[in-house]
Amino acid sequence: MTGPEHPRVLVVDDERIIADTLTMILTTSGFDARAAYSGEMALEMARNFHPEMLITDVVMPGLSGIEAAIKLHEFLPSCKILLFSGQATTQHLIEAARAQNYEFELLAKPVHPTELLARMQSVMGG
Repeated sequence: MTGPEHPRVLVVDDERIIADTLTMILTTSGFDARAAYSGEMALEMARNFHPEMLITDVVMPGLSGIEAAIKLHEFLPSCKILLFSGQATTQHLIEAARAQNYEFELLAKPVHPTELLARMQSVMGG
């Protein structure tokens, strides 16, 4: 893995149990992980935390995960993005992002921790 000894990861899901569980898994796997419970909260936290990776649910009230990822990319262009969703309806959101020249990795919920860590390494280039 590239970057500092403990890569910073911001996990976003409006279902707190999911965000907290993934954060705990990542922390025990050697990451400096923090949880946010909305797209707006994620952007606020990212301004001070400067994550190297954003892992976000796609469908959330308010700012969607894709909208948050695009806004985060504006001030942290090196941050890697990994989306996850349990809803089949997210495909149109992914296509809208592609139309704006954003290409994001997408994982299906529920995601097994081993698969999540493998995809993170792949996205981070490790």
